[in-house]
Amino acid sequence: MTKIKQHCIKRGKMVDIKKLVSEMTLEEKASLCSGHDFWNTKAVERLNIPKMMMSDGPHGLRKQDYSKGDRLGVNDSIVATCFPTSVGIAASFDRKLAFKLGDALGKEAAAENLGVLLGPAINIKRSPLCGRNFEYMSEDPYLAGELAKEYTLAVQKNGVGVSVKHFAANNQEYNRSTNSSEVDERTLREIYFPAFEKVVKEADPWTIMCAYNMLNGEFCAENDWLLNKVLREEWGFNGYVVSDWGAVNDRVKGLENGLELEMPANGGPNDFRIIRAVERGDLDEKVLDKACERILTIVFKSIEKRVKATYDRKKDHDLAREIASQTMVLLKNKDNILPLDKNKKYAVIGKFAKKPRIQGGGSSHINTYKVTSFLDEAKDLNIEYADGWKDESVVDEEYINEAVKIAKDVDAALLFVGLTDIYESEGYDRKNINLPIAHNVLIEEVAKVNKNIVIILHNGSPVAMPWLEDVSAVLEAYLGGESAGGAVYDILTGKVNPSAKLAETFPYKDEDVSCYPYFPGFRRCVEYREGLYVGYRYFDSAKKPVLFPFGFGLSYTTFEYSDLKLSSNDFDINKEELKLSFKIKNTGKVYGGEVSQIYVRDIESTAYRPYKELKGFEKTWLNPGETKEVEIVLDKRAFAFWNETTNDWNVETGDFEILVGASSQDIRLKEIVKVKGDDFEIKNRRKEIPSYYKADIKNISDEEFLALTGKTSLYPREYEKGHVFTVDNTFNDVKHTPLGKLIAWGIKKGAEISQKENPGLGDSKIAAEMAMSTPLRVTANFSQGLLNKKMLNALLLKFNAKGRGFKGFLESRKGGLILFGSLFTLSRNNRLGKKNLYDEKDEVKAHKKLMEEKNKDKKE
Repeated sequence: MTKIKQHCIKRGKMVDIKKLVSEMTLEEKASLCSGHDFWNTKAVERLNIPKMMMSDGPHGLRKQDYSKGDRLGVNDSIVATCFPTSVGIAASFDRKLAFKLGDALGKEAAAENLGVLLGPAINIKRSPLCGRNFEYMSEDPYLAGELAKEYTLAVQKNGVGVSVKHFAANNQEYNRSTNSSEVDERTLREIYFPAFEKVVKEADPWTIMCAYNMLNGEFCAENDWLLNKVLREEWGFNGYVVSDWGAVNDRVKGLENGLELEMPANGGPNDFRIIRAVERGDLDEKVLDKACERILTIVFKSIEKRVKATYDRKKDHDLAREIASQTMVLLKNKDNILPLDKNKKYAVIGKFAKKPRIQGGGSSHINTYKVTSFLDEAKDLNIEYADGWKDESVVDEEYINEAVKIAKDVDAALLFVGLTDIYESEGYDRKNINLPIAHNVLIEEVAKVNKNIVIILHNGSPVAMPWLEDVSAVLEAYLGGESAGGAVYDILTGKVNPSAKLAETFPYKDEDVSCYPYFPGFRRCVEYREGLYVGYRYFDSAKKPVLFPFGFGLSYTTFEYSDLKLSSNDFDINKEELKLSFKIKNTGKVYGGEVSQIYVRDIESTAYRPYKELKGFEKTWLNPGETKEVEIVLDKRAFAFWNETTNDWNVETGDFEILVGASSQDIRLKEIVKVKGDDFEIKNRRKEIPSYYKADIKNISDEEFLALTGKTSLYPREYEKGHVFTVDNTFNDVKHTPLGKLIAWGIKKGAEISQKENPGLGDSKIAAEMAMSTPLRVTANFSQGLLNKKMLNALLLKFNAKGRGFKGFLESRKGGLILFGSLFTLSRNNRLGKKNLYDEKDEVKAHKKLMEEKNKDKKE
């Protein structure tokens, strides 16, 4: 690998990829299209083709340490900087900050010789209940796209590629590997695609990761329209598409329809399927060649472009603090109780003050360099501390009484509360938007003895606040990375003036959300009946009250907007763009940053449209008394809608309102313009889909949803009575069967053992739930050949009460534990010094066996 790197650099140009592929055997080409192991692509030593390593990490590296024998990638990774999660980055509304984060991640990745960093994750926040929302940016596609573009450009300038994920309509964790997201095309084009489109067209990402789910009945991993027609032909994507880990369903169909790389390693069976498909004429070898060319282009680009990077963990820890301080949103500050007065006495209550929740659970979990807590930093404050709770799900009077006692005689009480890992994580969704009961009761009881309460929230998505009127201040700190405690200290003491604003709407209750009746859907599908009405697009259109609106955030200073000017009040959008400018003045006493937001409203449209949509934003920093002019350009896309009749973006001639706001509901300046748009055909659908024109979308009928989607029938919601279990069923589906009960026991125990041996893995309940909700097909994909087709068939026979035994399948109860403990226990098997699940010698043997089967098949 080192020789290849030197050779490429010496030549100063890329390898002739087409020539290289022409020299590969059919077997080598098929093999190249799946991983070598859990994180590396395959090498072809005969042709000096090297491996390339990938790593999770939208907000930090999760590079696995192979020296520990961990080939499945589930043990603690190498030490790395844990930066704030994407929910906070989006709240910054700061393109420069997103670039700064990406640059730091790119340098760390380059220094660790990574080829691709698996991020950013830019799925839209359809519901606040999605368990993975902390890893996503926003409910608004324009904001998500703008920040993801900067992140991508910054990472890739360091010679490390990104993998923009998860494409597409992967907006929940429930049944994410098997369900079909049923979405009309216009909603896809206007809500769920634009962020990906922006990054592809303006940042040229090296890879795109396709999602687990189906989209309108076809798995994303084998969806020709999604991967070929839209992604490549329309948007011009030039890299390779990689599966989410284990997301492959039909490997040959996936390859034909645009999925180049399967991850992780499949153990050989899918390589054989590709070879057989080519030899039988079912797959054109040119398709395989093109896939190999795309993969190798990125592999060699990672060598050519990589910079000689080094990084200082202490500096990156400090940078994480700087970034975190720009991601926290001040939601309330009654009587200017903040910043704190260092001459006063405070009660600090809540375990998160001592051990902050800095990141979410799942594949993005970082093995941190160092974690700074608020108590670590608050040595100069006069404080008294109490834990506040023992178990967040149980109200413990002893802990409550201790908190109340220290809160009685202080100037103010600082309560650090939020969501623990068990409440939100990859792998499952939240049950509601409530805080844990122990946290809510804690706040209520302390509020009875002290009215000066400051709430510091550590969570990855919106929460209800039934106690809001009883507290003086609320700081939404989100999941602020390893320096979160220091950033909170900086904001509470006034060292940093908060400038972030919500990139998502905080509703009063679950039922207020537009998709509430439809989320998370059914066993086999989820119907996006709310259409375009996601987040503020619904709340503002339906005039539904919210706890805190999109774009809202307070500062320790105040700002004044004035002097809105437009380049024209009557123009042809196909001939000129609209340039607008306005002034912002800092009318307070401290330096601060203000996020101004530009919304566009089509006053009267033939197509149904949300009341207004974000089409521009800018963050402006000002000294006290300073005034600056903000300039923003709105292009044709800012006024357009997706026209399913013309299959294009069209602007309807008429009046549009330009709205300049401090939030989606705090509009400071506005002006009406006349826009000459396109000449096109459009059908008035008011009689077909009347509810959508009225934003009354909580009870959409089957007929109206079918009219919206253009389909003649609904996708099956549930399995039919007497359904035969298949590889798409999860362990949860079969846990009522005798064997299913044994497997559930094995998964639970396996997760507990792995958690004890690797505390950094997090709560064992989370691991067990993720394993239980994983389809057999995906579990087999993860096993790298351990759980083969023959064993899967044996399992299915038993689940369907048709099999009598497992001949060599379960040799002992311990064997069952190792097998059914999913990836966590499989990893343990490695660490105990037992036979490796993946070994290159074993791979050669397996390949020879496959070739023998192939030749036998040919003779037959």
